[in-house]
Amino acid sequence: MIHKINIEGIKLYAFHGCLEEEAKIGANYVVDVYMTTDFSKAAISDELKETIDYCAIYEISKKQMAVRSKLIEHVCKRIFDEIAAEFKTIVSLKVKLTKLMPPMNGNVEKVCVEMEDKF
Repeated sequence: MIHKINIEGIKLYAFHGCLEEEAKIGANYVVDVYMTTDFSKAAISDELKETIDYCAIYEISKKQMAVRSKLIEHVCKRIFDEIAAEFKTIVSLKVKLTKLMPPMNGNVEKVCVEMEDKF
């Protein structure tokens, strides 16, 4: 049986980007985390310790988003790596990081990067 936990729409404000203005003004971001794991025990026991704590995923995302980077690719990797290190029961993991209204020479709603791997 395949068990998936998806945490979508983690909304955070951060100061990533190559431009100096981005470091001062900041922007809105969205983090989505998709995990495949085995939560059979949690489904039976109703115990949080038997599954992945959603709040922990939020806190990892929030912590890594607070560390300024030029590239969202770099931030995405930090979030990915910390989640993978923290939760050894994850079989596959995908982290998607979206920057809303990026400063570009055109009308662009968002840019996204994704990292995905199986363990």
